[in-house]
Amino acid sequence: MSTTKPTLVIVGAGPRGTGLIERIAANAPELYAGSGTEGLDIHLVDPHPPGAGRIWRAAQSPLLWMNSHAEDVTMFTDETVVMDGPVRPGPTLHEWAAIDGSTFADRRLQGAYLRWVHEKAVAALPLDVTVHHHPHRALRVSGSREGRQQVWLEGRARPLLADLVVLTLGHLDAELDQEQHELAAYARTHGLVHLPPDFTADSDLSSLAPGEPVLVRGFGLAFVDLMVLLTEGRGGRYDGDTYVPSGQEPVLYVGSRRGVPYHSKIGYDWTGERPPLPRFFGPDEVDALLARPGGFDFRRDVWPLIEKELGFAHYHRLFTVHPERTAIAWTDFEEKYAAGEAAEREALVASAVPDPADRLDLAALDRPLDGVRYATHEEFQEGLRAYVEEDLSRRHDPVHSPDLAVFLGLLSVYGQLIRLGDIGPWWHGFFSYLASGPPGPRLRQMLALSRASVVRFVGADMAVTAEDGVFRASSATVPGASVEARTLVEARLPEPTVGRALDPLLRALHADGAVETPEGLLRVDRSDGRILDGAGRPHPRRFALGPYTDVRTPGAFTRPRTGGPAFRQNDATARAALAFLRDLACRAAA
Repeated sequence: MSTTKPTLVIVGAGPRGTGLIERIAANAPELYAGSGTEGLDIHLVDPHPPGAGRIWRAAQSPLLWMNSHAEDVTMFTDETVVMDGPVRPGPTLHEWAAIDGSTFADRRLQGAYLRWVHEKAVAALPLDVTVHHHPHRALRVSGSREGRQQVWLEGRARPLLADLVVLTLGHLDAELDQEQHELAAYARTHGLVHLPPDFTADSDLSSLAPGEPVLVRGFGLAFVDLMVLLTEGRGGRYDGDTYVPSGQEPVLYVGSRRGVPYHSKIGYDWTGERPPLPRFFGPDEVDALLARPGGFDFRRDVWPLIEKELGFAHYHRLFTVHPERTAIAWTDFEEKYAAGEAAEREALVASAVPDPADRLDLAALDRPLDGVRYATHEEFQEGLRAYVEEDLSRRHDPVHSPDLAVFLGLLSVYGQLIRLGDIGPWWHGFFSYLASGPPGPRLRQMLALSRASVVRFVGADMAVTAEDGVFRASSATVPGASVEARTLVEARLPEPTVGRALDPLLRALHADGAVETPEGLLRVDRSDGRILDGAGRPHPRRFALGPYTDVRTPGAFTRPRTGGPAFRQNDATARAALAFLRDLACRAAA
């Protein structure tokens, strides 16, 4: 009998790697323990601490928050997760930390929760399964499809030998694209400052001088982090709704494609019946899309189904909870809504929902400044402050609870979309804008900073040029106006592309035959995460999970009782890995 234990190498020790270990522990009693195998060695490779990983590590500012309520964060499965493995319940962040569920915890506390989950998952493994942490970067994976893999680590002359490798990498750094290359070169030539896309907590902000104008392109969560670090992080403070500056703040001129911040997190709880989802975009519809001989187009074939699904969630809530704001019975509306095409549904809504404010208009939500013009820069500041104040009011008032139903619809849709693979970048941005925005208190701080002229709004479709020795920003929202600065910050994460990833392991995989989608994502088998080659063959010994793959999910953890697409993927990969390693060990023993 062989004396060598089967070996699994997991590259990436953040929440995705932790979730995979949790599922290995949950499935091992059925698929591995007691099957005549000689245990299992798991090697976890990551320079950052297990559990928290890079993003949630302790070594970052305590001013940086999560953008979810503590009660909406869990690393544990429940009965809503559709999977073959067993449910192993556990506490949410707020239950574990014994804090109020509505708290927006700082990221260091979330990191502590993730470390605890990692330790709990490791402790739940069978006694003959051992986990070894290697605080190194993985450089490449070599080895034939049929034999053991070699995982080469930075600073080590000999590789780790692996029967199976799973990549659970999170957000990665990337080479600059052509535009960013040109902007960076211009900055070097003219003595300017250009900060490319990056995880804000890792950015060196020391070159952003007090009082100096800074152009910021990006109005999502990366901007919120930047705003916090350059204000409170430099000694400023809030006195109620007033910001008291320290004098160390630059002036942030912020704009984006939409020209508005992401929508505030919803500030009330769900009550009553949930909309029965999925209804119009579920497994049958996804099967039909995948079966099309000529493939499918997202805008033509998928988006109409999503629109109908989100509309159904919205109107189900409106008609069942706020019937006084509707003109017909829900049963009549539902029958006509289900049968109608887009134009018929629009006419139905116009007749059945008297107040336009109660109707769902996804196009207007996506581009609220389309066609809106302001005569002066100052008028726009007032206009956008009013927009943010209205958003805050609406997102914290259960009178508008159909908004929360749409949020649940978005989660349901995302759970179906991961089966379709790479659908392009638009959907992921739209989802984040509507469903993954900042805490309400952050937007209130933004308003205070705007009134103090520390934050200034540029407008929609912000255009940045490099000319006359400066960076210049403009927007059609304020025709004829522009802002000049010697500093430009790209407030967003790098795109998760394989071809431009700075991660040497991904680059080596790509060179070794792993293929990417037109959007640059790593192609994997949708059923279990095996990496595909150019012929569409799944690699028997290499798996990948995470945002750089074409089955990316909204996040490695999720809100309880919402299906947890990442948990479903973790379970499928864990079961496939365990079955492979078990069969391998049994063959070796025979």
